[in-house]
Amino acid sequence: MRIAVIGTGYVGLVVGSMFAKVGNSVVCVDKDENKINILNRGEIPIYEPGLKQIVLDARDEGLIEFTTDINKIKPANVIFLAVGTPSSDSGEFNLDFIKAAAKEVALAIKDSEDFKVIVVKSTVPPGTSETIKSIIRGIADRVDFAVVSNPEFLKEGKAVDDFESPDRIVIGTDSEKAK
Repeated sequence: MRIAVIGTGYVGLVVGSMFAKVGNSVVCVDKDENKINILNRGEIPIYEPGLKQIVLDARDEGLIEFTTDINKIKPANVIFLAVGTPSSDSGEFNLDFIKAAAKEVALAIKDSEDFKVIVVKSTVPPGTSETIKSIIRGIADRVDFAVVSNPEFLKEGKAVDDFESPDRIVIGTDSEKAK
């Protein structure tokens, strides 16, 4: 399967690396050129036991790529959105990053003829999937796609173990095709 991950922070890097570990072709995209350069040198900018070797092995096998080029997501069957959604002091989520990511994804896939599953990994309030769907539909109106919510429950320092043996998996969608 071809997988794209938007965002190479804690969640995005772990998710992308673990999908590559099991044999998927993964492209991880981030706007931060410095972070991409660090990853391409084989360095891991977060602390997570075992992750560096997983990334190095996947890279050596040609299963993972790190880039700033959003157009590299075009061949992906599944696109994970794993960007930051910081909350304010009042507890409200700032959805600017995920909305911007949805717009960039839409622009990159607007000419695609393949069905795409867009998976929201970021922590977001209810209704955000509809917002993302609307953003993508507004730009890529001919693309067949579904938006799926799959929040992440990784614990720092245990993320590799949590990914391999999760204590829960939550997936939500109204799309029969995505199921």
